[in-house]
Amino acid sequence: MLELTMAVVTAADAGATAGMQMADAPSEPGAVLRVGRDKSVCRLSTPDDWLFVSRVHLEFRCGPDGTWQLTWLRGSQSEPSSEVRLTVGGHAQPVSYGGTVPLPRGGSGEIVVQDRTEPRSVNVGFYHEA
Repeated sequence: MLELTMAVVTAADAGATAGMQMADAPSEPGAVLRVGRDKSVCRLSTPDDWLFVSRVHLEFRCGPDGTWQLTWLRGSQSEPSSEVRLTVGGHAQPVSYGGTVPLPRGGSGEIVVQDRTEPRSVNVGFYHEA
């Protein structure tokens, strides 16, 4: 099972959990959870006017062996207006635009989508139940 918890954070409510959303999916091959502005395909959705987040921005996909991976999907622009980083066990690493990274099996961490132009972010915590 992969459990996600998302909060949208602006400078005004930093440290608060306004806009908290949760989603989960079983660790079965082909299971998918998406984050973005398009509520029709994203289980976790951001405000419509947060254009630094694509219509479908992040995709969590379960592989054939029950492990999950995170992909920052490329949008319509050649350069993104946000940065994405993955933090696990106190170690932060950037996720490249269009890149895919594995999530630790039985682990937890956070993905942060940071607006490059304003002090606001989308913070997605994850827990992968082994």
